[in-house]
Parts: sequence; C-alpha cells; structure tokens
Amino acid sequence: MNGRLRILRAGPGETIQDAGRFGYLRYGIVASGPMDWIAFSLANQALANPPDAASIEISMAGIEVVCEGAPLMIAFAGGGFLWDRDGTRLPPAAAIALQPGEQLRASAGAWGTWTYLAVADGIDVPPVLGSRSTYARFAIGGLEGRALRAGDVLSVRAGATRSLMEGTLRTPLLERSSAPVRVVLGPQDDYFTSVARETFFSESYTVSGRFDRMGYWLEGPKLTHEAGFDIVSDGIPLGAIQVPGAGQPVILMADHQATGGYPKLGTLTHADVGRFAQHRPGERVRFLPCAVEAAHRALRDVYAALDQTTLRAGDEILSSSNLIGGVVDGT
Repeated sequence: MNGRLRILRAGPGETIQDAGRFGYLRYGIVASGPMDWIAFSLANQALANPPDAASIEISMAGIEVVCEGAPLMIAFAGGGFLWDRDGTRLPPAAAIALQPGEQLRASAGAWGTWTYLAVADGIDVPPVLGSRSTYARFAIGGLEGRALRAGDVLSVRAGATRSLMEGTLRTPLLERSSAPVRVVLGPQDDYFTSVARETFFSESYTVSGRFDRMGYWLEGPKLTHEAGFDIVSDGIPLGAIQVPGAGQPVILMADHQATGGYPKLGTLTHADVGRFAQHRPGERVRFLPCAVEAAHRALRDVYAALDQTTLRAGDEILSSSNLIGGVVDGT
C-alpha cells in the first residue's frame, strides 16, 4: 500500500506544482510551475526525485497534513518557514520519514513567501498538457485545477523500491539575501527616459500588498516613459518588469499573462527569480543591471551549487527531534 497525504488545513494559495508546462504560450497557456524554482528543486533533490516531480507549493497561509496508509518519505525547503511534526519543531529544510497518523504543519516564519513539500516519487495527479502544475485561472492541472483545501487526499506516485536518508538541507541557496536582484535590460528599455532607467537601479522599491502567482506590484519612484506607454502586445517571459502608465513597475511571475501591451524595462535573471519571489509585502528590494553573459554565469553558478548540495545526516537538530531513523522503504 502506498502512503498518502490528507489535507487538514490549507490557506488559499496552496497548490500542486511541478517544473512547469512548456510549449503552449502561443495558445495563451503559461508555464506556471514553482515561484521559487531553486527551493522546489532542492526539496525534490533531497528525495532523489525526478526534477519535475509534482510537489505542494505553500504560501504564507501555511498548511497542515496527516500521513495515512503507509510511511512517506518527504522533504521540505524554501524561505524561513516553521515546520512541526506532531508539535515538535523541525529544521527549516530537511528530509524525514512521516509515519501513518503523524501530522505535519508548515507556517510562516521570519521571512519568505513560498515553501515546498515534496514526497518521494512525487504527488500523483493526472498531467494536463504534459504537466501537473496547477494553473488556477484556467482551472487546469494539480487537483481539479484548483488550490488545495481541507479534506483533499493526495496519492503518491508508485515508484521503484529505494532507500532514502533523513537529514537536513543546508546551502547558501536557501539563505535570506538582501543583495540587489539582477536585471537584464530590455526589450523595451528605450521606451523610458534615461532618468527613469537610472532611478530604477538607484532607488529601492517596496513590494505592495497586491501580489500573487501572476505578479508583484511594486511601489516607489515613478518611472517616466519616453514616448507613451502603449506598445504592440508581445510575449512575456517569467520575471518581466512591465511598467504601465502609472509608472509603477510590475514583476510578472509564474502565472503571468501570455502577452502584454506595456513596455518592459527588463527581466529578472533566472538565477534571482526565486529570491525575488520570497519578498513579502512591505519589504524593500533593489535592482542591479546585469549583462546577458553575467546572467548566464549566475545561472551556471546556481546549478553548480545545486549539484553540490547534499543531505546532512546525523545533524544535531534532527537528533534532538529524534528524527534519525536512517532508511525507509520508498514503497
């Protein structure tokens, strides 16, 4: 018998996400996928899952689940969230064996907006257009195309028998950073005055309360367009910085619209998209111009750091929580 997770409580933003749904943007269907792809990757990597295994994306509202049927090997990572198993505090990023009847709770901690709960072999929901990611605006993917709610039961994909280790995940990739978020200029940076471009990179902006998986609306110094703010609509990539007529930038995220008719000053580097996504409303953020070559190097550095990240077994924090069980059977 495979184990399963029953949702006891879920906030409004908890969804199932895999690596994303690619190849359908021309039909108006965006990739979706995780808001913080690095944290998502680390949670799956801790379980030796395929990189596109479906996991639960958890917002600041948090979630409570209970294991049923059989033991489950799980891993979690992302932000400074608080994790508890039957009331015992866990490290912020770890892989553990969850026994039937044990409850797991995630709640917002000191920082971060998104965290990820992965299960060995991945969550078993039917793929739609090649992906299990939830795209709630189109009601596709995930569990019935919607956010998770109390009473939902998530099955685990049947995989090969394998042994897994408990341990903690520690890597600079999961640490809070106040470094400026890197931006590659274009494709319409010439639609802005030179003063506007200088202002964007010299001043800080505040993440407003208007934010979701589609975009983060920023508040700060107005960015003046050079000659109007209407363009012929074109495609939008993840992390695009669109500036409507009011002059306040909007960073377009995982569920962004397929096209847009406002000029785009630049695009966040892929290496920094997840770090930016972890900002909460009211937090300030600064931006740094980045050449394309430097953006590529930054991304290669992230992949190298991912490859070097391994579980630390025997960690004293896990020992104090009586979590050193070592090995479980993945079936």
